[in-house]
Amino acid sequence: MSPGEPDLSRRPDGAALVIAAVLAAIAAVIIWQTSQMRVPPIQAKVGPTVFPYIIAGGLLLLSVGTVLDAVRRKFPARDHDNYNPIWWIIGGLVTQLLLLTTVGFSVATGILFAFTAKAFGRGPLWQTIPIGIVFAFVVWFIFAKGLQLSLPAGPLERLIP
Repeated sequence: MSPGEPDLSRRPDGAALVIAAVLAAIAAVIIWQTSQMRVPPIQAKVGPTVFPYIIAGGLLLLSVGTVLDAVRRKFPARDHDNYNPIWWIIGGLVTQLLLLTTVGFSVATGILFAFTAKAFGRGPLWQTIPIGIVFAFVVWFIFAKGLQLSLPAGPLERLIP
């Protein structure tokens, strides 16, 4: 290291500090929202606010621990991101959102399945799309017919009375 360069080994891990800040922000939102709850006096001691406060406290502890590890540089070295799989998954999600109302749950979710499988290096799309549609159709059938829940129906789903 030359005399003019900063010693990067002594600087806190910036990504870890961002993670700690996000954890603290989530805890703050939980505390704020829980404090806004109206609780009947009979439930004032142990009621619906207990567990949100416990979760917020846990998140705050994780945040403090993350800050300490960031300052001590205890985080393992991170690999470089491979953006190709990330784009496949994002593309699958966007495709599902765009097709859900027109082609139905099974086909749109089958395409999402296939794109995600492609991101993980599994099978060609011509093979994984039909597999995904079959799995998604089974899920649709269980939820729509068995549990009477409303999921978007397309031409494939309309074949079942």
